[in-house]
Amino acid sequence: MNPLSPRERCDWLRLARTQNVGPVTFATLIARFGSPAVALNEIPKLAERSGARNFKICSNQDAEREIHELAQLDGTFIASCEPHFPRGLAALDPPPPIISVIGKQSLLTKQMVAVVGARNASALGRKFAAMLASDLGEAGLVIASGMARGIDAAAHEASLKTGTCAVLAGGIDMIYPPENAGLYECIRQQGVIVSEMPLHESPQARHFPRRNRIISGMSRGVAIVEAAEGSGSLITANYALEQGREVFAVPGSPLDPRARGSNRLIRQGATLIESADDVLQVLKPMLEHSFREPEPALSKQQFLAAHPDLPDESLRRAVVELLAPSPIEIDELIRRCKAPAGVVMAILLDLELAGEVLRHAGNRVSFR
Repeated sequence: MNPLSPRERCDWLRLARTQNVGPVTFATLIARFGSPAVALNEIPKLAERSGARNFKICSNQDAEREIHELAQLDGTFIASCEPHFPRGLAALDPPPPIISVIGKQSLLTKQMVAVVGARNASALGRKFAAMLASDLGEAGLVIASGMARGIDAAAHEASLKTGTCAVLAGGIDMIYPPENAGLYECIRQQGVIVSEMPLHESPQARHFPRRNRIISGMSRGVAIVEAAEGSGSLITANYALEQGREVFAVPGSPLDPRARGSNRLIRQGATLIESADDVLQVLKPMLEHSFREPEPALSKQQFLAAHPDLPDESLRRAVVELLAPSPIEIDELIRRCKAPAGVVMAILLDLELAGEVLRHAGNRVSFR
């Protein structure tokens, strides 16, 4: 893998910023067309086949403006195909296509562990998170978290000297919550800040799961300190399990609702921790090995050989009829259609570009 040229990076960013193109669609388009430049020319036709009109592609001017504005903030973009892309994220299937980075980029090459938890954390919870982050940092690990109030903020503050990584749900220039402006500046100077979202994008509810996926993806393990049922910290834990990362949880009082989620994780098999040593004992054997990379992406020729047929309208209608607002596993959809997997995947790609289909965790799709 070689660094992208300025022209290639601009095309990579344009495709990542194009309407309805998420990580799965991005990876499929690259496999199908070989490069972002070719994909950008072809995707309006794909979207139009499913009825989309006025399909919006990120313009060259907009992409170049975002690259320039990030550079003005002393930041840079790193594409998933580049050698200095974080190895943990590169091992995801699929990885985020491109991330923006501000701060000490060298920290992204080091081993990380995530420390996350409740926003309305107790004083004891914040104290333990700080102690845990500090001790893990002294052991050589970079602490990843989401810069939220409560546990996240305590973990970042305690690991500023040893190395901390904040992953944001909005654009990398959007400080959220506002009271963490001072912490943001400290991390910018002493740590590293990462985001998958465009510059100036305000954080919205749908962005936080994507942020959580990156937090767990960059890390060898995720430590949960106080997490209520249904909290974002449990989403991070679920992503960690899907990604093959270790999950650790701090036990709490059964009378405290902030401990119900973390206590449940322990009952379901998460490692109970009372100190940094408990984390290090589990992670030490793994730190000697690199992340397990996904299967190499298909070349354009291999993709076309595996997907030789174009879907006809009758099959397209059959797929549409089987889709519903409730998610369905793609494998089940293929079985019900009784059609080649590649053809069904091509139809889903068209529908996703047209904004008709949503993708969900567990390789599932639904109508928007």
